[in-house]
Amino acid sequence: MKIYTRLGDNGSTGLFGGGRTSKDDVRVEAYGTVDELNAVIGDALNHVAERAVVRRLRRVQSDLFAIGAHLATPPPAGGRRAPALPDLPAERVAAMESWIDEAMSATPPLRNFILPAGGPGASGLHVARAVCRRAERRVVTLAASAPVDPEIVRYLNRLSDYLFAAARQENAAAGGLDIEWPA
Repeated sequence: MKIYTRLGDNGSTGLFGGGRTSKDDVRVEAYGTVDELNAVIGDALNHVAERAVVRRLRRVQSDLFAIGAHLATPPPAGGRRAPALPDLPAERVAAMESWIDEAMSATPPLRNFILPAGGPGASGLHVARAVCRRAERRVVTLAASAPVDPEIVRYLNRLSDYLFAAARQENAAAGGLDIEWPA
């Protein structure tokens, strides 16, 4: 199976369910940034020592594929039927809230801003958090001009919080490597 089609050589890309759009379309920016987030999480996982964080983020990676499929699918046009899409992981938002609480209970109380640094695992999770915030902004931009399930924004918002908490948990497990901002 060849992975190249040459169809995108003119700067366009196919959408799930049919149709083509420019590669710089807001929809492509939204699902492309979610894809980037997934890749950054995968890279961070090469350095994360906390097994629970690894297990949870592997689930998140699968969730992000489902979210990407929804974002890559515009409303059907021209009498087309909507393609079958994977379910959105709406229940994961509540799960992430418990993950956040658990991670934060394993760290010293937060008194100041924390610099995005520390050990290799935590640093990778901080990068993922920043990319997650960008993905959230791109999805909000898309939602201003096209229907987007609000659960996707909730999911990304909570995921960025979890990535922060997991980075702190990773630093705490490595001996307290959080660096407070000396404002």
